[in-house]
Amino acid sequence: MAVQKSAQPAKSVPDSTRRSEKSRRAIYDAALALVVEVGYPKTTIEGIAARAGVGKQTIYRWWSSKADVLMEAFLDLGERPLGEVKPEPYAFPDTGDVAADVKDVLRATVDQLRDPRFEAPSRALAAEGVVNEQLGRELVAKLMQPSLDLYIGRLRAAQEAGQVRPDVDPRIALEFFVSPLAQRWLQHTGPISYEYTDTLVDYALQGLAPR
Repeated sequence: MAVQKSAQPAKSVPDSTRRSEKSRRAIYDAALALVVEVGYPKTTIEGIAARAGVGKQTIYRWWSSKADVLMEAFLDLGERPLGEVKPEPYAFPDTGDVAADVKDVLRATVDQLRDPRFEAPSRALAAEGVVNEQLGRELVAKLMQPSLDLYIGRLRAAQEAGQVRPDVDPRIALEFFVSPLAQRWLQHTGPISYEYTDTLVDYALQGLAPR
């Protein structure tokens, strides 16, 4: 009669997906913290790795440069909830009222600009992007352009609906909303508020309305 082997308890297998996500999150947080504390030029892959508690080879396995790390960390930051409010999918509302839709998006932007998690690292990167041409181009291409494209699409829809003159260039028109807010925020030339961005929209659309 054959002897039956006693059943061995199954060994728990480490969840590599969970471990990788935890490391990725730690790297994001470390990169954003360092760029605030020491500035972009002094932020290094080695410093990010040490702060995150991972080996630098882990970072190089996922990203080729510190700029890539920071860009992805910023994209991730934009998807995190503000307090108890979860971010909406990355889309521009279209209720049929272009003024209301642009005001809604700009109010959400004000909330983000006021969020301490976003404000300090974004100021550090924006300042560096002015003197570092390569970083500036990457900031525009990876972080700003997707949002600007949504403004363009919404203004084109407004043109089709007869709410904006057909001869208006949407790419230039969106600067009426975005540029003054960005300048006021970056240079501390005045408070940013819902009232301010609502007024920007009212002033701009009065000039864009059909004659």
